[in-house]
Amino acid sequence: MSIKDRLDGLPWQRIAADLDEHGWATTGPFLNASERQFLTSSYDDGNAFRSTVVMARHGFGRGEYRYFRYPLPDLVQSLRIGLYDRLLATANAWRQAVGADSFPERYTDFLESCHAAGQSRPTPLLLRYGPGDYNCLHQDLYGEHVFPLQLAVLLSEPGTDFSGGELVLTEQRPRMQTRVAVVPLTKGDAVVFAVNTRPVRGTRGDYRVKMRHGVSQISRGHRHTLGIIFHDAS
Repeated sequence: MSIKDRLDGLPWQRIAADLDEHGWATTGPFLNASERQFLTSSYDDGNAFRSTVVMARHGFGRGEYRYFRYPLPDLVQSLRIGLYDRLLATANAWRQAVGADSFPERYTDFLESCHAAGQSRPTPLLLRYGPGDYNCLHQDLYGEHVFPLQLAVLLSEPGTDFSGGELVLTEQRPRMQTRVAVVPLTKGDAVVFAVNTRPVRGTRGDYRVKMRHGVSQISRGHRHTLGIIFHDAS
């Protein structure tokens, strides 16, 4: 099935409800074996990427990630455009809840607004972890223009390719202690989650909760992940 057909077949009503309730939602198996292999093997193709980040050098954790360069691989580009179209309703509902303007209907228009503001470097990335590696809690904010949702796809098989390495999400609620979620994923599964803040309906109206994400320590093997971020970086 094409990426478009698979996106069309996802339970978007349930995904939207989970995003509103929890700030994250899983898709179930999404990328197939050949797509996962293509992405994993492309990590060592230096021509495909604009930069490499060694996390330990910056205090981000341990492990590496690489940002794709333009033009993006067809698979990554198709995901970026197709997902934007289907996540737009939730993103605009979140914006309206906090009194902000809606996002453009077309992804190309949103990307043009990023580039006009000096955010012109592509942000889709591949991450690679080995034994002892981890990713500290963080947010993928790269400038003033931020699309509030992003996607991660696990390319490796837990328990076979690696152990440990759970995706962890935290939610910082006003005047309350931080809530933690461990996202259950298997190879090819994707999760959509909040980049920064999301609105929550309270007794006195909507308020914002701040979310962060990270990866727990890998105890064995290697873990690869594809990240799809919709806003570009300055």
